[in-house]
Amino acid sequence: MTVVRRLAELTREEVGALLPDALLVVPIGSTEQHGPHLATGTDAAIATEVAARAAEAATWPATIVIAPTLAYGASDHHLPFGATLSLGVGTFRRVLDDLLSSAARTGARRVFLLNAHGGNTATCAVAAAEAARADGLLCATAIVSQLLEPRTIDAPLPGHAGRFETSLMLAIAPGSVRAEHARPSPGGEARRPPRGLVVADPNRWQELDGFTDAPETSTTELGEALLDACVRATAAAFEYVAQLDV
Repeated sequence: MTVVRRLAELTREEVGALLPDALLVVPIGSTEQHGPHLATGTDAAIATEVAARAAEAATWPATIVIAPTLAYGASDHHLPFGATLSLGVGTFRRVLDDLLSSAARTGARRVFLLNAHGGNTATCAVAAAEAARADGLLCATAIVSQLLEPRTIDAPLPGHAGRFETSLMLAIAPGSVRAEHARPSPGGEARRPPRGLVVADPNRWQELDGFTDAPETSTTELGEALLDACVRATAAAFEYVAQLDV
């Protein structure tokens, strides 16, 4: 049975004793606009909740230590819509480098960056690779939605502030959803380019009005099912990383 501890509640002696054999989980989100109907803290809330529930659901390792959520990320693409506090990609990278380096110096050997914001994904991957090279950390990262196997559940493809995230938030923090303002995105669904292709389109967010697909069709029931699926997939990812040799 995995014991879950929170870094912010531990003393230096407790951290020093626990971290070398524990999996340190760092939830990462953002503070950014999520259309006219979702709160700016959506990504941080999802990362925080899934990290906590997945840690409780995991059967290995013996201890998971959850760090305080990093609630700021690389969100410059949302700045034109307002309501966004962003770190530039370079700044975000340096923040992750410093956090991972200090985690290694304080005794961590395995770290999992659990991300819930698409704009953070590439930088998290680069920072994880650098932490392995420079600090000897076994460092993993994933965006919560991409841990789900396709067609695991009858649900929409993840987008930004669309049916996927809005349903999740109805399950996690219904007070942060302004259902009366939810409406279809004028740009429709998030585009899915051919597998392996990355396309940076400077006009796409404006076409979408800053959110995707059909958040007005979100339900609490769908959100609970999605949350359960995300938790199970994330717990399995924690277990996988924890059993790897350092």
